[in-house]
Amino acid sequence: MLKTVTFKTVRFGALALTVALAVQSGAAHAASPLRGRLLFLKCASCHDISASPSAKIGPNLRGVYGRRVGSFPGYAYSPAMKAQTFIWDEAHLDRWLTQPTDLIPGTAMAFGGLPEKADREAIIAYLRQQGQ
Repeated sequence: MLKTVTFKTVRFGALALTVALAVQSGAAHAASPLRGRLLFLKCASCHDISASPSAKIGPNLRGVYGRRVGSFPGYAYSPAMKAQTFIWDEAHLDRWLTQPTDLIPGTAMAFGGLPEKADREAIIAYLRQQGQ
């Protein structure tokens, strides 16, 4: 009997197989974009990263690495975020992912942070790759 498989199932299955092969070959180290892609699934409920963004609670993060904070066109940022002037680089993204309210008090983002540095490094590697 044939089993019906949806596109999402196939896509997730292919991703899981890719990750399994990367881990097996030793290619998936702490700061690998592949590992970051998996960890980004935690972010994907609020943030899109595609070239054709869908409406989400947070701004699209494609190209966020190297972009001025609070500058994604058409997104209604909080006053605390609008008041910032820095560029999203490794150091700022690391501080943000550790604890957003420590970097920008008054931000509207409800995220408790990622305590593991290796997780933050992997997500930053993935975000950097998505901007290229």
